[in-house]
Amino acid sequence: MVTAEIIGQLSELKNYKTGFCHIFLQHISASLMLNENVDPNVRHNMEAFSNNYVPENKEYFIHVIEVSDDMPAHIKSSLFGADVIIPITDGSLALGLWQGEHRDGGESRNLIITLHGESYT
Repeated sequence: MVTAEIIGQLSELKNYKTGFCHIFLQHISASLMLNENVDPNVRHNMEAFSNNYVPENKEYFIHVIEVSDDMPAHIKSSLFGADVIIPITDGSLALGLWQGEHRDGGESRNLIITLHGESYT
């Protein structure tokens, strides 16, 4: 879950009474998703489902130049998406945000974050 990390780096978030936060993950083999942030089994189940739904090493994948999880990672990224819009209420984000890492040993990711809304000042 990356919610706390994002909030920790958005010091200006507390200045917003209402609005929205747009977060874009600038990568093609990872995704962002909103989901429950209380029970860690939800994340496990999402990963288990997506690995079953889009398995590695299938003979119909012809993009195999890199590693066996590369093409499934592109598909998962496309299915889950690379951006989210989260409401801002009283200076905080209301939902849990996960970054789905669809390849083993994923490198660092770049997030582009834009805040819009009515501020307290």
